[in-house]
Amino acid sequence: MKKPKFSIGSWAFSFGPFEDNPWSFEAFLKYASEVGYDGIEINGFHPHPHPDVYDTSEKCDELKKEIAGYGLGISGYAPDFREVPAAEVPLADHLKAIDKSLAFCNNMEIETLRVDTISPPDHLGKEEYKIRFDRLANTWNKAAEACDQSGVALVWEFEPGFWLNKPSEVLAIVEAVNHSNFKVLFDTSHAYMCAVVGARQTGEKEVLEGGVVEFAKQLKNHIGHFHLIDSDGTLHNDETSTHSPFGTGKIDFVKVISAIKEEVEPLPWWCFDFCFCPTTEVDAKKAIPFVENVIKQI
Repeated sequence: MKKPKFSIGSWAFSFGPFEDNPWSFEAFLKYASEVGYDGIEINGFHPHPHPDVYDTSEKCDELKKEIAGYGLGISGYAPDFREVPAAEVPLADHLKAIDKSLAFCNNMEIETLRVDTISPPDHLGKEEYKIRFDRLANTWNKAAEACDQSGVALVWEFEPGFWLNKPSEVLAIVEAVNHSNFKVLFDTSHAYMCAVVGARQTGEKEVLEGGVVEFAKQLKNHIGHFHLIDSDGTLHNDETSTHSPFGTGKIDFVKVISAIKEEVEPLPWWCFDFCFCPTTEVDAKKAIPFVENVIKQI
């Protein structure tokens, strides 16, 4: 199996245990370069690069030079859409936020834009569920088209902490969006918590006998971006998946990646997602040889 480029998400050093004292973006770049990553994925939350700050091509040119100066590429952008959850706000409001992020992506030559539903996984009545589902599908369809016109792929990261966290719901919304430029961001830890544990699912719990592998196969031809991290089967602060260092959790990465090789091998980047992990500075160094060893076995 050929090795892709490896990136690491900058949110690992600004969320959770790092929230009160986040690393500067410069410190993050220096770390990523020194430990051997090929690139970074940008967390679009302050104090890391935000389109309200980098709002001109000139400012973005300087940022690109800074990143390139460390020998790093950019695998994607994960902006802050908390004020405009796609299933709950008018279409125009969400698309305005998409356009702002797209301008940043275009100025930075970033080819992948990440979204999530933002809405909590609360129980909804049948009528309200349909209203929100249809609104979300329509909004993401229009967003995917806008991204397509700008040469940027739109990818959705499902997770137990947000609405639509059952395997069947993930597939259903992707099919409902029905746009070739809309794909799933497949995070191994989130996939484990959704397909094996059924974490934070409302109503009847839905888990898959084949776990992460079966979930990924259900999403065949719909995976557009890949995040890797282990899972110990628990939630972080009872909210979303605990992102455990590689080799400390329950995921058999050789088995999983072997089974979905056809989906993930063509992807140019694999991003290592250490969100909320307090030992990131130590364990993100070990992640590269760990995954390289997995690839050698496939």
